Amino acid sequence: MTEQLALAFDHLPASGAEDFMPAPCNRDALAWLERWPAWPAPALVLHGPPGCGKSHLARIWAARSGARWLDPRGLEGVEPGEQRAWVLDPAAPVVDELGLLALYNRLREHRGHLLLVARSPAAAWGVRLPDLASRLRAAPVIAIGAPDDALLGAVLLKLFSDRQLVVSEGVIGYLLRHMERSFDAAQALVKALDALSLERQRPITVALARMVVERPA
Repeated sequence: MTEQLALAFDHLPASGAEDFMPAPCNRDALAWLERWPAWPAPALVLHGPPGCGKSHLARIWAARSGARWLDPRGLEGVEPGEQRAWVLDPAAPVVDELGLLALYNRLREHRGHLLLVARSPAAAWGVRLPDLASRLRAAPVIAIGAPDDALLGAVLLKLFSDRQLVVSEGVIGYLLRHMERSFDAAQALVKALDALSLERQRPITVALARMVVERPA
């Protein structure tokens, strides 16, 4: 692959179904979302670390199911009616517990479904309402795990591509050997490399990547 200078253009992350990268760490999540509407409860909790693709998966599911997005700050008074699918992202911390409980009960009556997206499982949300806590405990909880090298490398390539940047396999290999093993770290590294490349008017090379990786925290 050739290298190119970073350009000062806005970037739009690719987030369609064709841009999602299936891997062992997200296999269960994909299977559960494809299983809809045959979910065993009105709600399903999808959780994982920042940048792991959970919101991307939620957008894919929303496009397929026709789901509407909810405002986590005010859920009271939401009427499902004929609308069968909803997304709450982020779902935690739960700002409106009474509203979420009422929505859950109405969805159960109307046989609708709610996808709850968060960084942690529902048991860790600190929900105070006993009725809401019991309903969330009954919901399937699906985790997206840590990425392997193949997926993390593909994520790095996608993040660079989202910014219209092309980097060498050597840069990707160097980052995989030295970076923190998380999607969040991948996003931070690509953003920092983009900024440094633009600032110095230099292509993204292993030397530039080393400068970013070895910066004091």
